[in-house]
Amino acid sequence: MTGSWTIHDAARALRRPTAADDKYSRGVLGMRTGSEAYPGAAVLGVEAAWRTGLGMVRYLGPPRPTALVLARRPETVTADGRVQAWTIGSGTDPGSRSTTESDALRALLSDTDPVVVDAGALDLAAGASAPRILTPHEREHARLRSMLGLSPAGHDRVAAVRDTAAATGAVVLLKGASTVVAAPDGWATVVEVGTPWLASAGTGDVLAGVIGALVAGAVADGRAGDTAALGRMAASGAFLHARAAALASQTFGPAGGPITALDVAEALPHAVGELLALPGGEGGAA
Repeated sequence: MTGSWTIHDAARALRRPTAADDKYSRGVLGMRTGSEAYPGAAVLGVEAAWRTGLGMVRYLGPPRPTALVLARRPETVTADGRVQAWTIGSGTDPGSRSTTESDALRALLSDTDPVVVDAGALDLAAGASAPRILTPHEREHARLRSMLGLSPAGHDRVAAVRDTAAATGAVVLLKGASTVVAAPDGWATVVEVGTPWLASAGTGDVLAGVIGALVAGAVADGRAGDTAALGRMAASGAFLHARAAALASQTFGPAGGPITALDVAEALPHAVGELLALPGGEGGAA
């Protein structure tokens, strides 16, 4: 039976830094996101990664999104170097991707660092060998299943996501009002918190940054050694993202009000702090 991911489950994915930490021990996330057509996706994902709490973000992207990322978050490093995880694909279109960029993404997907694969990179993810978390929405999930030769998903979303995870050998997170996360071994959970105001442009880019930050932190302190751990990080990222959305919406009154993707990213430190304050809640990334 599939259970729902709880606030206490999500809290165990977080770790408060200590005086012994440095930027590398807190996690370094590499990001190849955004494009000249969709530069905002890079800004949103980078903002979310920083605000989830990690030591460094390395952003590698085209000139326009790079300039916007640095204008918003000047602490971001835009030179290649050491990372512990990657987030790729947000705000990109496989139809306009260059051969050079495709080769670079394939290289990441055949390496050993975990990769959060979003949006425009999902077409490269099915046959890859790197540890992966795939983050499609419903239409992207349908295209992915078609690419894999799987039958169209039915009404049982959990069964469909389990099927896709087994076929790809990756953790699959299917976004929606109820977010479903499944691992290749059949483990699955559902994240059901948040607010309907979260259904807006750019919030998926924020989610990809949150999950990437959690995974990088978990790798840095040795808690992301298998797909089961990646599944827990994906579910915890979805919970944290949804909780940040709820907190952002509640600033407009007890019934909530409209929010944007950047509002969700800016509320992430409040959500992280809330989870870390739970009794026994400090168990482990980001």
